[in-house]
Amino acid sequence: MSIQTNAEGAPDQLALRQAFSLFPTGVVAVCSVVDEVPVGIAVNSFTSVSLDPPLVGICVARSSATWPVLADSNRLGLSVLGSHQGQLCRSLASRNADRFLDAPWRATDAGAVVMEGAALWLECEVRSTFDGGDHVVVLLEVVKSDLFPDVTPLVFHQSKFRELQIAE
Repeated sequence: MSIQTNAEGAPDQLALRQAFSLFPTGVVAVCSVVDEVPVGIAVNSFTSVSLDPPLVGICVARSSATWPVLADSNRLGLSVLGSHQGQLCRSLASRNADRFLDAPWRATDAGAVVMEGAALWLECEVRSTFDGGDHVVVLLEVVKSDLFPDVTPLVFHQSKFRELQIAE
């Protein structure tokens, strides 16, 4: 199957979205305390960038009303969500719901928010941002990490949450 193009020769956005969905990704909560309340979003565009210095990257839709609030935070908490946290991901992606309702979280001394039950916590500072078309590419410096290797991460593939199966 090939990706159809529009009259200008650009790829059809729906077909391109379907094509991109074939690449499985993890889901990361990006959160901070702002004006004494937790604020957060879910992203599935997360990648390690560098070990020295320790850098990761995320991409956030320009249409996000939450990212401009988070962007000025002293520290951001990134939580790689666990396989049991699909509902939390939906809440963090919601435009109307209380995103933290019934979701156990903790704040660090610097104001980063991490989600209990995640596979990985990273406490980060925004290093730089770049134009990424309809997204903002954000480069983050990792200042602290906590790993929970017994937690299976949440996987997003073909617009659905999936579970990892270990091949033997």
